[in-house]
Amino acid sequence: MRVRVLLLILIVLAFGAAGLLHAQVSNPIADPVVKRGLTVQIKEIARLPDTRGLRPADQEVVPAGWARVSYVRDIADGRRFANDSRGFLYLLDRNNQTSVYADVAAAFPFAIYNRLESGFIGFTFHPDFARNGLFYTVHGERAKDNPGKLNFIPPGYTEVDVNHHDVITEWHATNPAANTFEGTRRELLRVGQVVTNLTHPFGAVEFNPTSKPGAPDYGLLYTSGSDLGFSNGGGPNASNPRQTQRLDTVVTAILRIDPRSPSVSGGTKGLGDYTIPAINKFAADGDPNTLGEIYAYGFRNAHRLSWDLTDGTMFVSDIGMSNIEEINIVREGNNYGWMQREGFFDNGVTKPGGVLGQVFPLPADILNGERKDGFTYPVAIYDHNDGQSITDGFAYHGRIPALRGKFVFGDIVRGRLFVADLAAMKAADDGIPRTVAPVEEIQLYIKDASGKRTYVTLRELIEAKNGATVTRADLHIGRSRDGELFITSRQDGTIRMLVPDSE
Repeated sequence: MRVRVLLLILIVLAFGAAGLLHAQVSNPIADPVVKRGLTVQIKEIARLPDTRGLRPADQEVVPAGWARVSYVRDIADGRRFANDSRGFLYLLDRNNQTSVYADVAAAFPFAIYNRLESGFIGFTFHPDFARNGLFYTVHGERAKDNPGKLNFIPPGYTEVDVNHHDVITEWHATNPAANTFEGTRRELLRVGQVVTNLTHPFGAVEFNPTSKPGAPDYGLLYTSGSDLGFSNGGGPNASNPRQTQRLDTVVTAILRIDPRSPSVSGGTKGLGDYTIPAINKFAADGDPNTLGEIYAYGFRNAHRLSWDLTDGTMFVSDIGMSNIEEINIVREGNNYGWMQREGFFDNGVTKPGGVLGQVFPLPADILNGERKDGFTYPVAIYDHNDGQSITDGFAYHGRIPALRGKFVFGDIVRGRLFVADLAAMKAADDGIPRTVAPVEEIQLYIKDASGKRTYVTLRELIEAKNGATVTRADLHIGRSRDGELFITSRQDGTIRMLVPDSE
């Protein structure tokens, strides 16, 4: 009898395992992203200085790119700034000639530069910079021998587990109109990462550009949302689903903070030396177990944020694990599913016998929106047949007719540029997981002096500039003050723009 029961159990387990294997989705999106005749001119406008060799060899990304630019920003007075993550903040004059505005690296002796996500990662200027002289940076540091005081360590870990620090700093320029920084700085937040590599650090700090003086959101600082490397950061502390789907941690969360010290604002202190905005949903929920600085959560690596300048819709680019890259519309208080979801699929960690990196179909009633599961789903996606890591995206309302009314984004590794219709993306924010906007690829071209077009890929442009092949494009996108789009690469240090055919 026992033998029969055991045999029956083994049969059930075998069929269950076979069913699990059969249910796994190996090609999540069957139709590839293709070019459908959307062509746009790309034009070089500047190149940052060559900074290869300025960091120790063991602190350098291999192969080393020319200048690792990932952000270009215009401020209200017309000046343009760009970063090199090796530690320099550059000012570009009206002729796009560069000079060092701030040597960020000099201020941070424990900064590390051996990963593309490391070093001087991001920056933004306060909307009142001309008056108050404030701007903000994000950088990563090593933990060994670091005297910095941590404000947060993931739950269940202690300082001895910490390998890296993510640091947000406020800088105060004595003279905001000067073309070289002089002034002071203040640390806002220092977060400990416990994974082996500096994976998915804070990548962005942003102010809502649609918020006007006097509005509740004006002057509040948003951060990117990250799992802090718990998906695949390496070492014994990696791949820990228990760190996600929580409201007592910054892991997977976009934060919204008032960067003023509570000693100045008189408000509630956050984890670091900043104020928790009273308007935040989780600050007003009366629950002491939720962090009041959380704006939204459940992201794997929501490394870039942007807003539609016409209606204030907030978008985020969230880098997937092994299958899906996604754009989400961000609503305060919403949960975007990681590690339970990737795109509109079940993550393998949710399945008996499944593993991180696998995806499985959602139940039909959830997929079709007939039953709610508490998660918010993306409005545009592509899979790893078409790319490997989603980059910045912006709602476009500029001078290029073919791009107006579209959301322009791309893939970091392959350097492809994509668009999705803005109206279709906003319509996809309907609570039905399977509803997503179609995606198509932009075909780039350059023009010579005679006006002749040559169709190119971004990788081809980078390789021509460097005189060598590249394994990845390291694409990032930025938006100018007048709504046009910068195209940059951390491989060749070049700033390009998408421009109308008439130019």
